[in-house]
Amino acid sequence: MTQTINVRHVLIAVFVPVSLHSHASSVLVFNGLNFPDWSEQVQFQLGVLDLDLAFQVEKSASITDASGNEEKVHYKAWARSNRLNLMFMRMSISSNIKSALPKTEDAKEFMKFVE
Repeated sequence: MTQTINVRHVLIAVFVPVSLHSHASSVLVFNGLNFPDWSEQVQFQLGVLDLDLAFQVEKSASITDASGNEEKVHYKAWARSNRLNLMFMRMSISSNIKSALPKTEDAKEFMKFVE
């Protein structure tokens, strides 16, 4: 006697937010000697998180009342990307090096200071 069992596989996708800190924790800590590897890992992680806009395009002119909606949306997205890029990079740099770096509010400029 044989029995046939129908099995149905159901795939359930659950969105689990991943913190910026957990991604930064997976990046090699910059120690002053490992810039190429650190930079590559930082840029990869920011790309995976879709936060690399500030590295991809230049900052647009400041928005004004006359700015169009598209310009306002782009500026807001760039500003968010830039802010999170700075936080991400700062979280993955050794404290003794971080304190010696010049202050800046531009992610590209910060990367150049680190290099």
